[in-house]
Amino acid sequence: MRTKRIIGLLVVAFVVLVASVALAQPWKGWRGSGGWGMGNPYQRNYNPATVETISGVVESVNQVTPVKGMSPGIELIVKTDKETIPVHLGPAYYIERLDVKIEKGDKVEAKGSRATFSGKPAIIAGEIRKGDSVLKLRDDAGIPIWSGWRR
Repeated sequence: MRTKRIIGLLVVAFVVLVASVALAQPWKGWRGSGGWGMGNPYQRNYNPATVETISGVVESVNQVTPVKGMSPGIELIVKTDKETIPVHLGPAYYIERLDVKIEKGDKVEAKGSRATFSGKPAIIAGEIRKGDSVLKLRDDAGIPIWSGWRR
């Protein structure tokens, strides 16, 4: 009986010790959107008045940081009849979890807002079509689907 109490107290002391060490780590704040949420400078580049649709072949799928300080995002380099242009899809943490996978060589149709980053054109995608699959990334007002924020 006495041995069981001692073992029980040792287990409780061990649990308290482990919990205190785990909770003693400095708090790093809320994760947030990594710069991909509404109201951030990057999102202000999406202008519903400049939405256009392009079609082409994906030359590469890359990780990109469009604006300094943002978390990584995913971009497609799409070759059309007229140009080769980056198409920004959204944050990597969101895009990598979607069922629609886009790879090099895929034929896609991208609908989005044309913007300029570091003096070079890009399209901030609102929607990507690959065959019969549609990847909806923003609503008609440009609000990102991943942000969970609606007017």
